[in-house]
Amino acid sequence: MKKLKGYQKQYLKGLVHGLKPYVFIGQKGITGSLLKSVDEALDKHELIKVKFIDFKEKDMKKEIMAEIEKLAVCELVGAVGHVAIFYRQQKDPGKRVVIVPDEKKGSGAKLKTLKK
Repeated sequence: MKKLKGYQKQYLKGLVHGLKPYVFIGQKGITGSLLKSVDEALDKHELIKVKFIDFKEKDMKKEIMAEIEKLAVCELVGAVGHVAIFYRQQKDPGKRVVIVPDEKKGSGAKLKTLKK
């Protein structure tokens, strides 16, 4: 998976704005079931929000986000407050929900309807 560029991350942040979190991270932190949930959500939606419920420290959240990014083989698009945004492109082109623009302007980027 190639790294997203800044304008691509901005585009994805705009798409995810109206969505609700798909995965919640509680006091147990990263568990097998949490990673399974993240993996399933990414397979289905490609672009997801993950909400931290019990972690208030920035450093702890950064560590968890980095670990999710590594273990779920996805990319952290951004984080605001207690919410992190992750993206992983669907392997099957027929099932892709999000089309990320390849060029900065006038790319004709398209988006299939995101399910809320």
